[in-house]
Amino acid sequence: MNRLNDEEDSPHTIMASGAGPGWSPSAEYYECRYAILREPLGFPQGAEILADDDQAVHAWVLHDEQVVAVGRAHLIPSDSDGSQADHAGPGAATCPAFGPLCEGGPRPAIQIRQMGTLVSHQRRGYASEVLAQLESDAVSKLGAVVGFLQAREVAIPFYSSQGWTIIDSPYDISEIGPHRSMMKKLVPEH
Repeated sequence: MNRLNDEEDSPHTIMASGAGPGWSPSAEYYECRYAILREPLGFPQGAEILADDDQAVHAWVLHDEQVVAVGRAHLIPSDSDGSQADHAGPGAATCPAFGPLCEGGPRPAIQIRQMGTLVSHQRRGYASEVLAQLESDAVSKLGAVVGFLQAREVAIPFYSSQGWTIIDSPYDISEIGPHRSMMKKLVPEH
């Protein structure tokens, strides 16, 4: 558990201990994920749940006992290029492969997915804290040396400010919108 700020009267805590793999997110975690990422696009409840959530590491921010920011990272299987369905259930768009993985490396690699902060709590540094915790856990718990993600266009400046680099041309994920794939070395010597 890490403190997000030093204000005595405003407890903001990022929760990471016991957050996977082998851990299942709470209903509050999923409610936040749905409200941020799926509900605004008109997706039905349940589209925020991914089949491999129990194999991922998760981080989230609690503000006044409410989950206000979430994110997750999973190890990309060694025989995978990272392409996969955007969500569980029928009609899910397929997210494209990560170019460097199609070319054989680098490994072990993780993918960060389902990152977001409730609009009412944005611009407070919560996403940076969630991302930093996911990157740290990806190295310590999953053995990753590199990370990949598929960023919505509006999120690219945020990820760039955190050291992530665009690695491809723009593409569209059906029903979600324009994206760019990004990459970051998590262990500098790799």
